[in-house]
Amino acid sequence: MEATAPDPVTITSCVSTSGGYGVILTWSCPSGGYEAFEWEVGGQRGSQDGSSCGKDVSVLGLGPAQSYRATVTTISNGMRASSVPKTCSTESAGVIAGAIVGVLLFLILVGLLIFFLKKRNKKHQEKAVPRDLVFGFPEDILAQDFADHVRRNEKDSNCGFAEEYQQLALEGHGQSQMVALAPENKAKNRYRNVLPYDWSRVPLELLHEEPGSDYINASFMPGLWSPREFIAAQGPLPQTVGDFWRMVWEQQSHTLVMLTNCMESGRVKCEHYWPLDAQPCTHGDLQVALVGEEVMENWTVRDLQLLHMEEQKTLSVRQFHYLAWPDHGVPQPDPLLAFWKVLRQWLDQTSEGGPPIVHCSAGVGRTGTLIALDVLLRQLECEGLVGPFSFVRKMRESRPLMVQTEAQYVFLHQCILRFLQQSASAPAQPEPTYENVASLTYENVAAIQAQELEV
Repeated sequence: MEATAPDPVTITSCVSTSGGYGVILTWSCPSGGYEAFEWEVGGQRGSQDGSSCGKDVSVLGLGPAQSYRATVTTISNGMRASSVPKTCSTESAGVIAGAIVGVLLFLILVGLLIFFLKKRNKKHQEKAVPRDLVFGFPEDILAQDFADHVRRNEKDSNCGFAEEYQQLALEGHGQSQMVALAPENKAKNRYRNVLPYDWSRVPLELLHEEPGSDYINASFMPGLWSPREFIAAQGPLPQTVGDFWRMVWEQQSHTLVMLTNCMESGRVKCEHYWPLDAQPCTHGDLQVALVGEEVMENWTVRDLQLLHMEEQKTLSVRQFHYLAWPDHGVPQPDPLLAFWKVLRQWLDQTSEGGPPIVHCSAGVGRTGTLIALDVLLRQLECEGLVGPFSFVRKMRESRPLMVQTEAQYVFLHQCILRFLQQSASAPAQPEPTYENVASLTYENVAAIQAQELEV
């Protein structure tokens, strides 16, 4: 039987590839018999076994922005049949590069546009801040509206404030307090109704596997930038003074804020946990020395040095002790705001280390009010709005009874209002710097010398 010529293929596609320096050639399989195929594109030749029919063939080494004649020849029984030629075109490398550059420029322009729009929007709405606030709620109040908000709530014997405070009553209730209620820890709590929640308590390092040695009545508290910006603690008991200093050391806290007197109305509110004079106090592996002290009209500032005797390392701690805040009551706004400014200046200068530890007697009333005041005044400066209700509610999620009385809640608003009034009336001037340890009224020379040797 005489052999017949094979059927020619049809070139189905010839597309540019490899950045404009090649093409991908594809053809359909012929209906008759075939053994192999030969292809040619712009003088380049190659072959493909018949079993690979229908597969793409890459032809490289071509020039960009050129047109080439492509053919495919079917081979069978020594006979050949050529396809209809097809023109293949390669892309311009410059066009490709230009397209890439164009896309990149477009993305850069879009990014710059978004950046400037956000920046312009922030100028209208708030002062630029370095990271997201931990809190912020729709009910927060613009600075210019705050005075009206206070006046409305003050009507009918603070009726509005009473309603808001009642809404806070059940906040945080029902959360686990199992560690605080453990038999070995009950005696470490000053008040039975002020216990830290398990999830937010400050754990201590366990000592010699002793049950309860990791417990102290203290809680991590949210702030403006971090969910653990402060520690709220009860005033130490005689049996927890060592635990208190362990917490200071383990957290590497450089700041203590004390808002109670040790004795109030004939009752012990807090153990005297720092040295009375030049004689250091020792608590386990920790030695506490009084380095310097300055007594002001409404507060005292003490510089303390904490020495870990086994590790031979030291930690400098400054204690801000406010003396004019009555238990369950409220002080005068102006002296407290002056105290806050001194404290905030120190905190801004001392960003390293752990969170500041704030305590009164129970660690909820005066402690909660001062933490809220600090956070809300900074929110006011950063955002131009303020949310007392929102933040007190958030604090109570982390520790019960924060801002313990309605009077303290009202006072918080009065302090914010007074701050706004002071800001509006006072000319812009730099804050006075606080005196260094070297100029404190009392100095423990031995402790200073020890500190210089250790550090």
